[in-house]
Amino acid sequence: MAAAPEVGAKAPEFSLPDQDGATVSLKSLKGRPVVLYFYPKDDTPGCTKEACDFRDQHRRLLKAGAVVVGVSLDGPAAHRKFIDKFDLPFSLLCDEEAVVSKAYGVYKKKNMYGRTYWGIERSTFVIGPDGRLRAVFRKVKVDGHVDEVFAALTA
Repeated sequence: MAAAPEVGAKAPEFSLPDQDGATVSLKSLKGRPVVLYFYPKDDTPGCTKEACDFRDQHRRLLKAGAVVVGVSLDGPAAHRKFIDKFDLPFSLLCDEEAVVSKAYGVYKKKNMYGRTYWGIERSTFVIGPDGRLRAVFRKVKVDGHVDEVFAALTA
């Protein structure tokens, strides 16, 4: 597994299908700041709150020049349902093989109710227009997170 990238490092390239099957790559977003957020699962309580917070602050993030992209291990049908249900104005990428999650160091062994499994640790990466990491947030607490992201974008 790749070492987790740190602030100042070049962001790992990615190319993944979105909810409609279109390919989104870091290269295709170059020249704009990118808010790349990884979350465990579509339509679960914490992930829904986080997605809705990004939705509610989307205009402010756009004004800062940023493009917001969510990533989980879910497939396109689950993403499409999640987007439609909560009117999300940004793309959700399908990392079903966890390739990009591993490259960013967010695919971790987790424990829930005594069961061990592999999944995504809620994390956000703010990538500058130059493709370098401007901010890295790990083990994200959802409340107030979008404000932290906005502060990093405008720093």
